Formats: sequence, structure tokens, C-alpha cells
Amino acid sequence: MHRRSGQHVKGFGLKSQAKLLTDIEKLQNREGKFLLLHEAAEQAENTLRHLREGPEVIQAEIAGALRRRKEIIREISVVVASEKPRAVIDRFLRLPTLAHTEELGATRCHTRMASGLEVELIIVPPDEYFSELHARTGSSKHIAKLQELSQSKILEHDRDKHLPLRNEEEIYQRLGLQPIPPELREDEGEIEAAISGTLPQPLSLEDIRGMTHCHTIYSDGRDTIEDMALAAQAMGMSYLTITDHSQTAYYARGVDIDRLRAQWEEIARVQERVTIRLLKGTEADILEDGSLDYPDYVLNQLDIIIASIHARHKMDADQMTERLLRALRLPIFKIWGHPLGRLIRSRPPFACRMDEVLDAIAESRCAIEVNGDPHRLDLEPHWIRQASRRGIKFIVSTDAHSLGGLRNLTFGVAMARRGWLPREHILNTLEVEDFMRAVHP
Repeated sequence: MHRRSGQHVKGFGLKSQAKLLTDIEKLQNREGKFLLLHEAAEQAENTLRHLREGPEVIQAEIAGALRRRKEIIREISVVVASEKPRAVIDRFLRLPTLAHTEELGATRCHTRMASGLEVELIIVPPDEYFSELHARTGSSKHIAKLQELSQSKILEHDRDKHLPLRNEEEIYQRLGLQPIPPELREDEGEIEAAISGTLPQPLSLEDIRGMTHCHTIYSDGRDTIEDMALAAQAMGMSYLTITDHSQTAYYARGVDIDRLRAQWEEIARVQERVTIRLLKGTEADILEDGSLDYPDYVLNQLDIIIASIHARHKMDADQMTERLLRALRLPIFKIWGHPLGRLIRSRPPFACRMDEVLDAIAESRCAIEVNGDPHRLDLEPHWIRQASRRGIKFIVSTDAHSLGGLRNLTFGVAMARRGWLPREHILNTLEVEDFMRAVHP
């Protein structure tokens, strides 16, 4: 016999929330290890791969905060459809990275990995799979609000009431809503937007045409221009921006003007050997007085400028705001790189009057970076939404310092999705000529 983890709300495929919310509260009260998004994602993918190799597994997917692509992950939640839950649990317990079993039931298993990350496995019959996956993905507030909405609606057609779900989107369709992507299921206005039909079309990895904010051995990168170009080309990109650190970034082997010119020459040589378009740029430091770290005659010869703060000079919010305003109002077009400078779990965002800064950007020749480095993931979704409402444009970048860093793009896309960014607000969804016109200094 399968132990049902919740009852379906008639006609909609939603699950009753009482037990689910109790489970969530228990999780929130537990002490445990936290991992960054990319670390948890890697362990989750290994877990899924291991489970999907079993013939008893019909479907399996990650749920919870990891599926919503939160920056810090405490638990991996895995939902499996199977008619043989005991066999699924047996296979799961043979996962080499598991260290300890906390709870073991007929259709659920709670364990801890050697990394300290908790893993919960939930097994349901195939006809409950999408309902369970949905219930285990959204935040408790998102699911509870959908529950309230479902109780206030009456289905027009009785024939829909007992049909199994073919996907999660049907839950929203039966409620008369736009489908809500997993990254948005936080109860931060997404349900109201779905009711009115104003949710943006979610960005996809395939929408990105160019790899932006990439470092090479000219500064603190690990790989050559040609190696980075070939890797980005193999990933299907149309263009790659070479944006090494500028000259005052001595800690990152910042590139002085002579070496910058040598880099331009190498970019031209490599361009003859690759099909991907190479764009010459810089990650120019925003200096203490708000100026950029090359003279204008150099900046004007570049294809793209990313302007970032690395040295904070112990500034308070007022001083930092004035520094940013001076930089962002410069007449040259620039992209504000890793805007608030956070390093997740080790350095908080710097203080500034953010609304005032965003207002200035909206009136300036400027765009903002969504940085895909999983240690940064900067801007935060809240500020992405605030900027997007002002009509500000973005790039979704990798901040790659190696070939492996190019994979950061997937995390940048996730943050853009969490920030409700529409495709038309993202400059590197453009083809190369249009992109170059949009970002040229």
C-alpha cells in the first residue's frame, strides 16, 4: 500500500496543505548544513542520475528551494513517481555520497550527505506525481494562496475533476492562471500577475546569444583568449566579450594600456581562427572619485565596458551613492558589474541609496549586469524587478575566470528568471551586430 502524502483538492490537482506545511515548519526548525546553489545543484544532479538509472523510477525531479534556484540551499527534495517505492528507496540508499539515514518510511526517506546537506526523497504513484512535485516546489505562502484560490473557484466542466495531471501547468490552467515557473513561486505578486495575464515570458538559456564578462590570462583568468573562444563557440554562442580587469586592479593582474593593446592584437589573431565573434572590452574599476580606470581615448576604442567596484575604501551609504552616481552618469555607455558587490555568506552587499541609483541609471547611458558567478548572483531578484520596472536594460553574464566558469550562465539565467526579467530587457539576447550597437561606448 502506498502512504498518500496529501489529498488532492477536487478538480485542481492541488494538495491539501496541513501536512505539507507541518513538514516545512519542521525543516525550518532543524539545524543543518547550507550549500551554495551550484554546490547543491551538482549533488542533486548526481542524485537524480543515480535514481533515474533504476527501472522502477518512472519520473524523478528536484523540488523545493533548489528548484526555485535560491542562493543558499539547506535541503535537496526529490520527488519520484513509481509503483515500487521500496525498490526506489533501496536504490537511493546505495547512493555513495549518503552518510546517514535520519528517517525511513514506506514512501519517504530523509538522509544526510557526506557534505552535510540534507536530502528528502518522496515517492508517490504516477497519477500523483505532478501534484506532489508542485506542492513540494513552491514556497509555503505560494502554495497556501493557491489553495485559497482553488476553494473559491468552481469548475465549469465536471469532466475535469478527476483527470490526472499531465504536467504542473495544468494546475494553473484549471485555476484560470498563466503557468508560473518554479523560480517565481514565492508569493511575491506572481499569482496576482498570473491572474491578470501579465507574467513575463520566462527567459531560457537558449535565448542568450553572447557570453559576457569573461576573464583570460591577461588578468586573473586561467585560460587563453583562444581557449575561451573555442569553449563559448562549442556552447553555441555567437559572440564572446573579453573583459579583463583594468590597470589599478593590481590584486587581479590588472591590464595596463600597453598590455591592453597587445590583447587587442591577440584578439584579432584569434578571430581569424574561430567563427564566434570576439569583442574587446574591460571590467573597468569605478575609482574612489567615480571615474573609470582608463582614459576616455582608450574607453572609446572598446566594444564594451563593464564598470565595477572592487575597492570600497570604507565608504558609507552616502559616500558610495555619490561615487556610483558620478560613475553611472558618465556620458560613455557602461554596464554596472556585480552591482552591490556581495559574496554570498562571506561579504554583504555594500550600502547605498539604491532607489536613487536606479533612477539615475534609468536616465543614463547604462545597463546592469545579472552576474552568474554562484558566489555573487548579484543583483538580488528584488532589485532586478525594481530596475526592470524603470525600463533599465541588463546583460546576463558569467563572470567567468576559466572554461568551467562559462557554465555560470545557467545561474545567471536563473537569477534573471527570479527577477521577472523579460527577454526584451536583456541585451545579450540580441544578435552580435545589434548587441554591439546597444553597448558601444
